Amino acid sequence: MYRHIKSFLKIAGITLISAPAVLIALFIIMEVVGIHVNHSATDKQTAQLKEYVETHIEDADIIDVYSETGNTTGTSNHVDCLSRITFDTELLEPALTEILDEQYKYYELDRTEDAYTLTVVTEAPFWDNIEGH
Repeated sequence: MYRHIKSFLKIAGITLISAPAVLIALFIIMEVVGIHVNHSATDKQTAQLKEYVETHIEDADIIDVYSETGNTTGTSNHVDCLSRITFDTELLEPALTEILDEQYKYYELDRTEDAYTLTVVTEAPFWDNIEGH
């Protein structure tokens, strides 16, 4: 009987001592997985944006493709997926807005002398990940 109690106390002690380490390890694993998922979501969003521009704006000449995952505004603890495409086209801004409104609810379209810059920012799947702090 004494042997069973001693064995039980040993297992309970090991469990109590190792539980915090296991919880910390699970938290770290969850954060690392979240980082990878967020970056994959940004890559996918950027690829889809590039494909949309190429297929729906016939004369689009893509100059630059940029993406960023993280806290893009710097105003709180969250993670964004930012995709930015710079392209040249003969279409005017009202025609581009009409095309983009079919697919995107929120976007920013800026015109410079040489090209248009289309920016789409969405919330990341793991929006409260450590990467946003």
